[in-house]
Amino acid sequence: MLGAVVLLVLGVLALGASRVRTLSHRVGSFECAFSRATDPNAPWIAGIGQYGAESLYWWRWWSLAPRPTRSWLRSGMLVLEHHAVADARGYEGQLVVRCRTDDDAFDLLMSAEAYAGLASWLEAAPPAARHVI
Repeated sequence: MLGAVVLLVLGVLALGASRVRTLSHRVGSFECAFSRATDPNAPWIAGIGQYGAESLYWWRWWSLAPRPTRSWLRSGMLVLEHHAVADARGYEGQLVVRCRTDDDAFDLLMSAEAYAGLASWLEAAPPAARHVI
C-alpha cells in the first residue's frame, strides 16, 4: 500500500515537472507572476505567460490543469503602468506591470525583456475592424 502511494506521488510530481518544462519551452512563453491589482496584499502567484495570436494565456506554475488559468484578449488589454519592484529582495530586475481589461484589473511580475515583448505584442495588434462592407 505504501509503495502505491509513493508511486502515485512520484507520478504526480513527474507529470507536474513535465508540464512546467513543456510550457516554459513553448514559443512565446515567459516567466510571469500574477496578482490581483484590487488587493494590495494579494500574493504573487508564480506562472508562465504565453502570447497567442489574439490572447495572452497564463498558467499557474504548479498545476495539473490542461488549460490556462487565465487568458486575456489582446484587443481588450491595456497596460496602465509599469515600474520596478519596490521591495526588490529576490525580484531584482523584475517589473510590476499593471494591466486592465474590460472586467478585470491585475498586475503581472516579469523581467524587463518579457515586458518589452508584451509591449511589442500589444502594439503589433492589427487595427480593429469597426465596419464590414
